[in-house]
Amino acid sequence: MSVFIIAEAGVNHNGSLDLAKKLVNEAKDAGADCVKFQTFISKNIVSKNAVKAEYQKQQTQAEETQYDMLKKLELSFDEFVELNEYCKSKDIEFMSTAFDFDSIDLLHRLGMGTWKIPSGDITNLPYLIKIAKLNKPVILSTGMSTMDDIRNAINALKDNGAGELTVLHCTTEYPTPFNDVNLKAMLTIKDEFGLRVGYSDHTKGIEVPIAAVALGATVIEKHFTLDRNMEGPDHKASLEPDELKAMVDSIRHIESALGDGMKQPAESEKKNMDVARKSIIAMKGIKAGEVFTEENLTIKRPGDGISPMSWFDVIGKVAARDFEEDELIEL
Repeated sequence: MSVFIIAEAGVNHNGSLDLAKKLVNEAKDAGADCVKFQTFISKNIVSKNAVKAEYQKQQTQAEETQYDMLKKLELSFDEFVELNEYCKSKDIEFMSTAFDFDSIDLLHRLGMGTWKIPSGDITNLPYLIKIAKLNKPVILSTGMSTMDDIRNAINALKDNGAGELTVLHCTTEYPTPFNDVNLKAMLTIKDEFGLRVGYSDHTKGIEVPIAAVALGATVIEKHFTLDRNMEGPDHKASLEPDELKAMVDSIRHIESALGDGMKQPAESEKKNMDVARKSIIAMKGIKAGEVFTEENLTIKRPGDGISPMSWFDVIGKVAARDFEEDELIEL
């Protein structure tokens, strides 16, 4: 099964349906499997006096509240209906993270096939139960979480009917410092819960998600934008379209390179075996009836004669015919 690559558009459309569609186009062109947005009603998820995160203050108007910022980033339900249809027309899977119950209901009506739970709601039991009862596959992000947080969320999802679960290791900081990635935690999650795992990346660049694939990630999620210089909370920690394509291409290369784990000569290298390997060869002229010794035999390329692994089987045998210098030995 191929690594499932989620191009996370999030709110990088800045509240514009036209920009959202351009993000869909770029995700498709990059080769992503899915483009994911965020669906929310600001008044349902944040109080009007809630402050913004530090990274949000740096990338948006510092004096505005988190509510004011989010309100400008909302798309209407009708716009999500149109966006879903647009994704279908581009043959790329539509996904959106629902941040409130009304948004869950909308996305359910749209027939969304896979549900993404954000890190901030991993401890939101009523939310987890509502999504679980849809009986659909769930991808769970685990930023800011302990193993107990993850265990409790998984139990809540399983106990209430969720479909196949995939758990994404994640660090909720934008951008994430490399020394806070702790990529090996993805393997700890896999070993502990026996579930498919993946990685939701907020680092700069594309190295870490590629490394995650090499370690066994089955899902990769990465923010992208049309232009990192746009105003908005997530643009600075996002890839631009050419970088997104480079990430997707690199993941596909690594995915192919991982192979099936069977150690045997690859088809492409078989033609080089006789060239690179060596055979037992006459060090000098040998007459019929002479005994093969370490003084008249040597080991050289090519490798289409008797293997040097048979050296001690050849030593002591008698030459059945004459051999010239550098001629392959035959028994």
